[in-house]
Amino acid sequence: MLSDALQFLVRTLFDLMACAFFMRFWMQWARVPFQNPLAQFIVKVTNFAVLPFRRVLPGWFGVDWASIALLYLTALASTLAVLALSGFPFGVAAESVWPGIALMALAAVLRLAIYVVMGFILLQAVISWVNPFSPFAPVFYALSRPALAPFQRWIPAIGGVDLSPLAALIVLQLLLIAPVLGLERVAMGMVR
Repeated sequence: MLSDALQFLVRTLFDLMACAFFMRFWMQWARVPFQNPLAQFIVKVTNFAVLPFRRVLPGWFGVDWASIALLYLTALASTLAVLALSGFPFGVAAESVWPGIALMALAAVLRLAIYVVMGFILLQAVISWVNPFSPFAPVFYALSRPALAPFQRWIPAIGGVDLSPLAALIVLQLLLIAPVLGLERVAMGMVR
């Protein structure tokens, strides 16, 4: 019981930090203006790790590699902590479990990224219906644009209603089911 509670707390804390690193990467990649309060919050929360890490791993081709590396390292630390709390025998485990643990962390990163993008799409859709002139509307439009743009090219608005968020959410859910779950199953098979 206590182990489950500790696993939940550890996973939640690491996931929140990983989410912040992913949002920092995604905001830069989606060209979101950093003058809004959400971007300022994410920058201030992640600066403690991203700024020193950029000395080792600078950005190339407009990609914030430091944030991506920290996202993966946070997921890896979360995976290791949860395994340790669940009583995984690291001392007697063979070296062959480490690629499986690395894949588990990669699957966690992909799952988190898909869920965050789904959240951006949902927030953008709700804001566009409820208050399209909100100060956060341009921010969430920019955050969801990379995921929605391919669908908006193929799915026209019907009666003034944009159905591309629905199609994007369905495809993202399929990505969670097929590749991410498959990767998790392969990783779990390597660890056991």
